[in-house]
Formats: sequence, C-alpha cells, structure tokens
Amino acid sequence: MKNSELLDLAKNSIEIEIQELQHLKDRINNEFLTALDLISNSAGKLIIVGIGKSAHVANKIVATLNSTGTPAQFLHASEAFHGDLGTIQKSDVVLCISNSGNSPEIVSLLPYLKEYSSALIAMTGNLESKLAEYSDVVLNTFVEKEACPIKLAPTSSTTVQMALGDALAICLMQKKSFKEQDFAKFHPGGSLGKNLTATVERFLSQNRPSIANNATIREIIISISSSKHGITVVLENKKILGVITDGDLRRMLLNNDSLENITAENIMSKNPKTVSKDALAKEAMAILKENNIGQLIVTNLEEYCGIIDIHKLLDEGII
Repeated sequence: MKNSELLDLAKNSIEIEIQELQHLKDRINNEFLTALDLISNSAGKLIIVGIGKSAHVANKIVATLNSTGTPAQFLHASEAFHGDLGTIQKSDVVLCISNSGNSPEIVSLLPYLKEYSSALIAMTGNLESKLAEYSDVVLNTFVEKEACPIKLAPTSSTTVQMALGDALAICLMQKKSFKEQDFAKFHPGGSLGKNLTATVERFLSQNRPSIANNATIREIIISISSSKHGITVVLENKKILGVITDGDLRRMLLNNDSLENITAENIMSKNPKTVSKDALAKEAMAILKENNIGQLIVTNLEEYCGIIDIHKLLDEGII
C-alpha cells in the first residue's frame, strides 16, 4: 500500500469516528440525565463493569471520575464470579459497559449486579440486549460501523464509550461544583497539582546572596559567584535596595575604564521584581515570563527570603 493510501485510510478512520461521535451527541437525552442523578445522589460509589476492550474503557472512565470528585471502582466481569462481587455494596450504583450487551460473562453477571446494587446503568450499543433489558437506565452507544477496515476490531465503539464516559464525568463535576482547588487535592504530585497549589516557598533556594550598598567590585563578584544564580541582592538594614546580575557586571566593565571607586550602588538595578514566598509558584512564573528575567527576589512582608529561579520552576513542571 502506498503512503498516500495509508494517509487516506488514517483520515477515513478518523472521519468515521467523528461521524459516530456526532450520532452520539444527537442521542443525548433524558436517560443521560437520569443516569447522572442516580450517580450523583448515590450514598455509595460507582462500580464500572466491563470485559475485553470495554474493560479498558471502563478503567479509563474510573480514573477520570476518581480524579474529578466521583468515587469509582472497576470490576472485571470475569473476576466478579471469583470473589470480586464483594466489591459491590447496596448503596453503590453499577455502570456496565458492553457494546453487544450479550457477552456471556456479562449476561451471567446481570442478576447479581442488579440485586447487589442500588441501580444498574447500561452503556451498550444494543438496545435489545440482555444488558439493556436488566438495566434501570440505558445509555445508547450504538455505532453504524467500526473504523477498522474489516469492521471487526472495536474502534468507533470504544471511542463513543470513552466520550460518553467523559461526558458523565464532566457533568458530574458541574453538579458537584467541583473546582480547580478540588482537582488539585487529587493531583498533588503531578505538574497539574503543582501549578494549582505549590507556593513559591516550596522552590525557594537555600542560598541567599547579598551585599551592602558600598560593596566593592571584588565583593560583588564573590557574592554573585557563590550564589549559583548569577545574581546578588543589595541590602541596607535588611531593606532591599536593588540587585546586581552578572550581566550588570559585564555592562559596567564595558562602560568604565577605571573600577577604583565603583561600588554596588553604582551598578545595581533598583526596584527589582519580587514575589511573596506565600504566592503560588505559577504566579512567580508569570512574573518571570512577563519581564523576561531568570530570577525573582522572594520576600516575606518585604524581608528578603531568597531567590527563585525560572529553571527550577520549569524542571518542576510549573508553567
């Protein structure tokens, strides 16, 4: 097959899935709202059951729900008969995903899913299936054709299932008034959580280079060299007067033939950009980017606390 034909095949498969997603969009109705109410009003968790490719979809939906404020757990249909049915409590709602709705493992499990839970929701492409018959609510994920060229591998059907799962999660977030701060609680270790919760103090350098305003060129060079940030802070009675960077030093050397009487106050940049140690790290990053600088002076009620570096923030995923 030629490369051009492969590109056409790829585009066609995506187009098929787009069309099936549009059909799904057109089918969203009161059944979807009923499913939302059952899940959001449940005193327990949402158990999502699946097998085969639908099991992979179920796991993804569970992960999305757990991270957005809806407690959920995956139950593999084939493992349910070997002890895992104990996962389900009477206060739980069960969402069972099966494209055909007639998989043997699913059909055998249905009486128990119905009995052990407070409600059974089906996500299926077959409204005449056993799954649809047993369920309190049926979410229709019918697809006219799979994107697979031999029309067998689950492609369009799993895409539709995934999209419907995302729609449930998004609407449940809205019903629960789930905010950025709530999202951050469940993502403390990743870049998302850091951007939403991490403060400047967390990334503050332990090195706090400083000099007096009458410091000599030698003292300035020693201070900057020891800081590892290419910058030092000019202080007078703990008050920040300015900063001197290695760039300031280079410009001074280019513009002066004699260094004899030059002190820190002759070189420093006054009114440097600062940020509170209690500010969000992403706020510090915004200041750095806006002013095209590499370091910020960190303060606590105007007292010099240290330096925060753009490279440190970038390494930690702050954007």
